[in-house]
Parts: sequence; structure tokens; C-alpha cells
Amino acid sequence: MRCADGSFYTGWTLDPHRREQQHNQGRGAKYTRLHRPVKLVYVEEQPDLSSALKREKAIKKLSHQQKEKMALGWQDKMEISFADLTVVSPGRVNLLGEHVDYNDGLVFPAAIDREVTIRVGKRMDDVVYLRALDLGEEVSFSVNTLDQKIDIDGQPLPTWALYPAGVAWVLLQHGLRVSGMEAEFTSNLPMGAGLSSSAALEVGFAVVWEVLGDWDLDRMTLARYAQAAEVQYVGLNCGLMDQFACANGVAGHALVLDIRSLQWRPVPLPAGYKIVIANSMVKHELVGSEYNTRHQECNEAVEIFQHHLPEVHSLRDVSLQQLLTLQAEFPENVFKRARHVISEIGRVQQAVQVLEAGEVKAFGELMYATHASLRDDYAVSCREIDILVEIAAGLPGCVGARLTGGGFGGCTVNLVREEAVAEFTRELKQQYLERTGISAAIFPCQAANGAHVI
Repeated sequence: MRCADGSFYTGWTLDPHRREQQHNQGRGAKYTRLHRPVKLVYVEEQPDLSSALKREKAIKKLSHQQKEKMALGWQDKMEISFADLTVVSPGRVNLLGEHVDYNDGLVFPAAIDREVTIRVGKRMDDVVYLRALDLGEEVSFSVNTLDQKIDIDGQPLPTWALYPAGVAWVLLQHGLRVSGMEAEFTSNLPMGAGLSSSAALEVGFAVVWEVLGDWDLDRMTLARYAQAAEVQYVGLNCGLMDQFACANGVAGHALVLDIRSLQWRPVPLPAGYKIVIANSMVKHELVGSEYNTRHQECNEAVEIFQHHLPEVHSLRDVSLQQLLTLQAEFPENVFKRARHVISEIGRVQQAVQVLEAGEVKAFGELMYATHASLRDDYAVSCREIDILVEIAAGLPGCVGARLTGGGFGGCTVNLVREEAVAEFTRELKQQYLERTGISAAIFPCQAANGAHVI
């Protein structure tokens, strides 16, 4: 290991990455405690402890220059090993059908050309070593202790590591082989912005283990396993839409998915228009937030309906007229949540029809209607998001704008004429800055293919 002062520390261990973590936590030799942080720069395997001790002594006798040469050579080899497998897993934007996927509804997402990239080298043991390059963090855990959600040292896994660990846990529950590996990942998806960075990570690692384990799943099953990881392991009551879109994306198309039947088909997006994402830079953390509360409110609405209509199993089974007839039975907030879900399912059905008929303006009006419903009935918008939509609606070339994702911040999705995108981006950014003091991140994107090996 190279110490902070440029010197080298040499020792033997059964798990180099774990030992590196221990030294950086001050649980190593006195010298490394005084010269942290340290970085693992050379590893050499030996057949037994006796051989390892002899080799340790030999390396300690080498000059600093000789050790530098060894370290450089090992780094070159590591680059090759990490390139054993590279998987790209896209984020997604939902054009319509927000907060209905956990209500058996219809959704209309598209995978986008912003993604998580995972580079992997296979290990021969049960240890998974992960390096989150964008966070500057790393962790190692055993696939044999996934139930405990702990790392190699018995410490709780960091939040970001729960997503790939959860995928491994679900795969094992279904009898699939999960091997050890060394993986590093990076992303150009903003975290907590409603573009499904977590689902992209889950689906990406599911594809990684599928390749390493030499087993084969259809993409819908893979998406369901990734969703189960988030619900059962991470603890977020998400629907299937995010993982579905990340796994099944089709370039140039949105995907209309019936959550109840799991039937879906791609729908071509209109030529001459771009999807423009505007990140409000107001970030949200969904676990433990209002997201789960909305889920509970929808369940409460179903229970109220069942007292009068026993055949109702979800809000998908109810019409707006039935809701209005029973309005007096509902607490006001529960009534509003149900009204959003029921009307939103209808908007998705209309959206597919108008797009296939080439009526782009009508599709844009449905986007605006969805935003109003999310703001007023589902109460998941916020001041900054509302300002972005208001500004966009007044700019030339924009036919539709709305909140996308879970809400409470995050992003808007805008449908903009291709020739107007540059001016739209400049004006939206400038006017948003003037009204909020926040510099939004705005980028055009296009519908992309689902997670795949490159």
C-alpha cells in the first residue's frame, strides 16, 4: 500500500481490499495510522501462509523505485481485469403515468441516454468489492452475510451499497448463482432527481450477475427481481415502472406498460421533438419520506371502496364517477390521492391514442394536466418544480411540461420542438435562476435501449 507520504507499506492478508479499509480506519500498523490515507497499489497471490511471509520479506528489501515499478505494472493489470465486463444501465424519464404503478395502473416511461456504467472483474470467492467512483467510497461484503446487511468488518452497509447488495440477496432467494466480484461504477445520472438512478443501479448489477453466473432471465423477470430488492431489502415501496424501463428500453420509443397484466409495447416518439430534462437541483430522499405515506393513502382509499364495492382490488378498478359518488366517505387527502390515480390512468390511455394519431399538442396538454394533478391532488410537487413548469409553458417550442419522478424536488420533463431546444434551454435556465437563485441543470436527451453489456 502507498501511504500519504509516498512511502510503501507491505504486509500479508487474506483480503487486500478489506485490509486497505482497516488501515484507512486507523486499525492497521502504527506507520499507516500516522500516514493515512493509504491506497492499495499492488497485490500478489501466494499458495500458502509460509510462502506469503517469505515474499513479504523479499518485497520489503526492494528499493522504493523497484516498488514503484511493481505498483505501476499491477495497476495496468487491474485496468484489464476491471474490463472483463462492462454493463451500461440507463435511467428513465416517465412521460405520463406518475404514482400509478403501485396502483395497478398504466405507465408511459422511456429509458434515456443517461446511465450507470459498471466495470467488473470476477473473483473466485464470495466477496463483493464495490467502488462508487462518484462518491469516493468503497465497501466489501460477503454474499453469505447479505441477510445481516453488513460489510466484511461487521459494520452496516452504506445506503448506496444496499441497492446492489439487495439485488444479490433477491437473486439468491430465487436459487440463482451470485459470484464474488470487484466492481467500480460511475453515473451521469443525478442522484435523487427522479430519473431512477437507484433502479438503473439495481438493473445494471442484475445484468452483471446474470453474465457472471451464466444464467438467463427474461427482462421482465429481471426487472421484478430488481424491484424486489428495493422493496424488500432497501425498504422503499416502489412500483415496477422504474426497473421495467431501465431493463426494457427501446431507442426512440416510450413504453406503455400495463402494471396489472405486465403487457407492454413500444410507442414511437414524435419526430422533430426532443425530451428536455430540467433538474431543479432540489434533491429528495424517498426512503422514509412522503412517498411511503402516499402508498398508504392509496391503500386506505381501496379499503374504503371495498366496503361498498367488494370487487375492487386496486384503484385501477374504480371510475371517477364511482369516486365522486362516494366522496363523502373519504378523508379529503385520501379522496384527492385517489382522484389523481384514477384520472392519471385515463390520461395514459389518451396519451397513447393521441401520439399514435400524431397529435403532439394534445399529448402536451395531457402533460400539463398531469402536473396540475400531481401538484394539487397528490401534493408531491414543490415551489421550484412549479416555477420550472410555469416558465417552460411560456417558452416558444414547448408543447408540454410536468414534474417527473417521485416528486418533492427532482426534475421536470419537457417536450420541445427540436429547433427550439437551444433557446428553450437558455431561457429556462436564466429565468429559473432569476426567480429562485438556483442554477438548474438542463439537458436534452433521447429514448435509449435498456441495460446491456458493451
